[in-house]
Amino acid sequence: MPSRNIENPIREIVASYRRPVIWAYSLLRFTILRQVFLDEIGQYLPRSGEILDIGCGFGLFSLYFAATEKGRRIHGVDSNAQRIEYARASARRLGLDNVEYHASDALEWESEQRFDAIYLLDLVHHLPREEVPEVLERVRDLIRPGGVLLIKDVEDRPRWKMAFTLLLDRLMVGSEPIHYWPESELSALLRGLGFEVRRHRMKDFLPYPHILYIGHLRGEANASDAG
Repeated sequence: MPSRNIENPIREIVASYRRPVIWAYSLLRFTILRQVFLDEIGQYLPRSGEILDIGCGFGLFSLYFAATEKGRRIHGVDSNAQRIEYARASARRLGLDNVEYHASDALEWESEQRFDAIYLLDLVHHLPREEVPEVLERVRDLIRPGGVLLIKDVEDRPRWKMAFTLLLDRLMVGSEPIHYWPESELSALLRGLGFEVRRHRMKDFLPYPHILYIGHLRGEANASDAG
């Protein structure tokens, strides 16, 4: 049975979570990464093909990208099995059959499948700095030649915006590692892994220094990349 049409994806996705605390969290996340930003990110995803969401959490953004383009097959991976169950339940309530979820350590998950696109949203700055090169190398090996890697993260400039974002991150994760990469350093790392890199700064009236890295893996473009 094909996925049903969803006229207001964000409203319906938020409503699909039945626990008040998750409902409130999803509303907050869609306030920070609201539709205009999701569409800025989504324009770089193929309109059809196999797409991997690493660290998908409750499935908010994978559900959005699955709902807005039915030709996509979204695979969400997260180490929190309970969050994965909530994501699966929401996909069922929304009637989406083009998204599936896997409970596994997202950064150690192994698959024989190769993807047309992979995205990591606000994840890299939560990883220990010394682990990021190996993590991104593993991610690269899951992408088909010509495929795309999208990394939405936080820039370290301007400093006052970074400080505001760091305060909020600390409230969320406590003393866990946080490292906001200078855009020149993360761009150089991606180029060293074989990506052609573009940067897209996402303008926000809120003081978040959003930045999106668009990395195309060098090689023959995949026919399904129609974005």
